Amino acid sequence: MLRRDFLQAFGSATALAPLVAAGLLSPGTAMAVTVNRAAFDAKTAADALRLIGAASAESSRDIQLKAPEVAENGAAVPIEVISSIPGTTRLSVLIDKNPLPLALQFNFAPEAAARFQAKLRMAESSRLRVVATAGGKHYTVFREVKVTVGGCGD
Repeated sequence: MLRRDFLQAFGSATALAPLVAAGLLSPGTAMAVTVNRAAFDAKTAADALRLIGAASAESSRDIQLKAPEVAENGAAVPIEVISSIPGTTRLSVLIDKNPLPLALQFNFAPEAAARFQAKLRMAESSRLRVVATAGGKHYTVFREVKVTVGGCGD
């Protein structure tokens, strides 16, 4: 072991030890989640919804989708998603007109707060769709986002 490696490991352990002792950080087992590759490779929003099992998702007011009405940069469209549906275990974001509509998907423990912020790449003006999965049911909310180029609408 090189001296530099030893000092780096010792420094990391020294920094984390108080957090572990205080109970703020606890060791745990990392659990891998299988990825539904076919859903991410789907060419249409309808196919992606079918592959994630949410083809008949019902509309819900308990999902908040914060996104700009007009995005000046389609390469980085900021969104925030919050699900108030109890027991939400998955949030999926679809961009209807993107070449691959299923943009991202987060899995949550049933007792976790189902919320996230992200920046999406949008090929053109489109409808954003968030699908929440809770208790074996699927819920959805929509938002139209207009992507402009250099401040001019397309």
